[in-house]
Amino acid sequence: MKAHAHLAVERDAAGRAVVRTLRSAAPLTLIPARGPAGVEPLVHLVNSAASPLGGDELTLTVHVGPHACLTLTGIAATIALPGPHGERSRTTVHLEVAEGATVRYLPEPVVITRRARHESLLTVTLADGAHLHTRETVVLGRAGEAPGELTTGLHVTRGDRPVLRQNLTVTAELLMGKRVLATELSTSDTGEVASGEWWSRTRLAAGGTLTTVLADDAVTALGAAIRIGAGR
Repeated sequence: MKAHAHLAVERDAAGRAVVRTLRSAAPLTLIPARGPAGVEPLVHLVNSAASPLGGDELTLTVHVGPHACLTLTGIAATIALPGPHGERSRTTVHLEVAEGATVRYLPEPVVITRRARHESLLTVTLADGAHLHTRETVVLGRAGEAPGELTTGLHVTRGDRPVLRQNLTVTAELLMGKRVLATELSTSDTGEVASGEWWSRTRLAAGGTLTTVLADDAVTALGAAIRIGAGR
């Protein structure tokens, strides 16, 4: 299955951020949340079918216009499943964030099931004064299940300057026996470097911080990533 969904947010004549384009492509379904007028757009990204399966190629392109804002969240965990012939699945998200705009991209965890082979890539282009807050949570296998294989990439640039370029092949060996890896990136955070047992908080040369947490379960990993990423 191949699918390409699109989302665009801009400011209207009254200065409010509004959704201008919302085009789902099953299984990528975009659902705007209804809220009071003047509240920044909140859009949920929902898997409307069992996906990604081996062989699937899913793409989401998001554009946020100058001085607009967007929160894009998941509803439930994504379950990466094996294909019938061992094919890889691939999910790519492109975020284009214009001058002075803010995006919070907060998907739910991705579970890599037995025999699944999945690639996940997030690319972000930030203009001057744009801000990004995003997190990724990877769970190796369902309860009592051996995990499949995941390659994940996070590529963020501001103009021509790289903010972060990170690629990982996530395995049980890489996680030193832990089942969950959570990362939290904020380009507007200027907190100090810190580390502890199974976590670290690193300042980025181009501005912002990257928090990494290893844990035995997703609830613990997410809670720690949010708390540590906020400097608490």
